[in-house]
Amino acid sequence: MRKNNEKIIKTTKIFGIGYELKISYKYIKSPKLEIKNKEIEIYLPNKYKKIDNTVIVELLLDKMYEAIANKEIDNIMEKVRTTLKFAPEDYKIMKLDKRLGKCLANRIIINPEIVKYRKEIIEYIIFCEFCNIKVKRHSKKFQEMIKTYIPNYENYEYELIGIQY
Repeated sequence: MRKNNEKIIKTTKIFGIGYELKISYKYIKSPKLEIKNKEIEIYLPNKYKKIDNTVIVELLLDKMYEAIANKEIDNIMEKVRTTLKFAPEDYKIMKLDKRLGKCLANRIIINPEIVKYRKEIIEYIIFCEFCNIKVKRHSKKFQEMIKTYIPNYENYEYELIGIQY
């Protein structure tokens, strides 16, 4: 049951699991965000009730994705590095327009919104970015390299149709 000052505005995902996004207004000084029981609760100061909060909510979600990515991507990068026996010189978590990952020379950039996807998908994308260090184009050689480590990679490609990485 919802409280009077609470509204559901949309759903979003973390690691492929859907979460209801709820906004509540409270007597607080600054916005806060909590994740619990498949809900993301955003608490906004009461003074924000009468204004469009879309930008504030998006900023809070961006910060949440970045915090989760900073915590989780390191482990996945290490797993891929150990499997492939090579690594980029560096990687960075940074918001990208219309892309989940990008390889520039020997550096990988990961969009924090990648954490919306299942961990298997995230691993696949990071594998692809690592493989781009060795093979620049998604050629037959690139596909063979991916298939060596992720035999069912086509399933992940199917799920990512229309998304650049």
